[in-house]
Amino acid sequence: MLKARQSGILLHPTSLAGPEGLGTLGEEAYLFIDYLVTAGQGVWQILPLGPTGYGDCPYSSFSAFAGNPDLISLPQLAAVGDLNPSDLPLQVPAEDRVDFHACRQVRTPLLNKAAQKFLSSKQDSVRQQNFAVFCQQHASWLNDYAFYRAMRSTQEDKGWYDWPIEIRDRHESALVEWGTSLSAEIALEKYLQFAFYEQWFALKEYANRQGIEIFGDLPIFVALDSADVWANRDLFQLDEKGRPELVAGVPPDYFSETGQLWGNPLYAWDRMAEDGYSWWKARLQWNLQQCDLVRIDHFRGFEACWAVPASETTASNGFWQPGPGAHFFEQIKQKMGDLSLIAEDLGIITLAVEQLRDQFKLPGMKILQFAFDSGPDNPYLPHQYSRNSVVYTGTHDNNTSLAWWQSLDTPSKQRIRAYLDSNCREMPWPLIRSALASPARLSIIPMQDLLQLGAKSRMNRPGTADGNWNWRLTPSQLEPSVAERLKQLCELFNRQPDRLKNR
Repeated sequence: MLKARQSGILLHPTSLAGPEGLGTLGEEAYLFIDYLVTAGQGVWQILPLGPTGYGDCPYSSFSAFAGNPDLISLPQLAAVGDLNPSDLPLQVPAEDRVDFHACRQVRTPLLNKAAQKFLSSKQDSVRQQNFAVFCQQHASWLNDYAFYRAMRSTQEDKGWYDWPIEIRDRHESALVEWGTSLSAEIALEKYLQFAFYEQWFALKEYANRQGIEIFGDLPIFVALDSADVWANRDLFQLDEKGRPELVAGVPPDYFSETGQLWGNPLYAWDRMAEDGYSWWKARLQWNLQQCDLVRIDHFRGFEACWAVPASETTASNGFWQPGPGAHFFEQIKQKMGDLSLIAEDLGIITLAVEQLRDQFKLPGMKILQFAFDSGPDNPYLPHQYSRNSVVYTGTHDNNTSLAWWQSLDTPSKQRIRAYLDSNCREMPWPLIRSALASPARLSIIPMQDLLQLGAKSRMNRPGTADGNWNWRLTPSQLEPSVAERLKQLCELFNRQPDRLKNR
């Protein structure tokens, strides 16, 4: 599937430097695409774009289809007339952390104001017509999502499983009654989705015109408290009250001695198979419209997932529950053809998982931080890579590569110096060079590693609920010298995008 050598940078939009308290799809995103071009890159990898719930985690969303209103650019809403320029908040000082709660306190009233202005404007405008088309084309998920978000607000933000029984269980009379009384709130939620995707697809079009592909991320599981589970309870393993008896996680591993207890409900794969996995097909199709490449997080869950009794407080006492296996991908391929998917094949990977990945020619992931804790047959060492793979120095779940290096003992550092043939004084650049030189056709470098940032700039600490996902660039950090250094390495190792190769 990966046909050419490429390179890209991993940076979630909330981490962009810009005029608001967090990065958005506004000017800062366009400037970053320009920076990618200057740096000779061909790919921008992001994290999931869905509306985040508890802990502001992109992997725990209120919807598998909706976009995150936190990312909507307020200046762009003013540019299209949904806000007045005088409505915009003053530019905030650049900081290296996002305070999501503080941002929403400022932004939510303005997003509501923009929605009210748009929804009360003339119905014959082009954007009004586009809004009507958007609502019609995406009614299969948008109606449930907008209802769910509006209803959740009336229930003190409780999960749907704690709502009154008649609406929890989607009684028709309750849906009609609440849908009528919440019509204004539902319209507002639909507007936010329209505004998000209006801005997102404009940004993607700009990226593609510049020769930049967007590399998205799709969590295999969805949150229990989500529109997807509320509207499709039969597709999940739930009891009669909507509560899971088993939840998803991973067993003890590199990241945690007690495993990770994610708490997501498990799919009822047998029921999903009855209609050819239609929910998954719709989800994949929509994600592949939003992005040029998509990583499926926790790919091994399609072969078997770690199922943990919901009463447990850690993931230690779980068991492997079979997934849909090859039948799932056969059905997807029959409907959609070859897919631009990357398999996140990290963790406890068995031969069966590898065979499933390779049967459908899906590229896997290689992490250099995992490469040096054993001998020369370590599968994460670059000389072991297949071309159909994606190499990272580290991921959003790892510490920054500089902090990782600083944490190592002297014998470990000596082994790494010997392998990289470097004194490693400029770490992590020797690691970046090794990734770019490797046989893997796609190399992705986290922005923190390019900037040689330490542990303070880590994006996520798996197994912890607070203090994650909030790292942010400051404007001065996008240095031209870093872009030029990366560009020269990409030229050296034949990772230039097509737009540069014939110059």
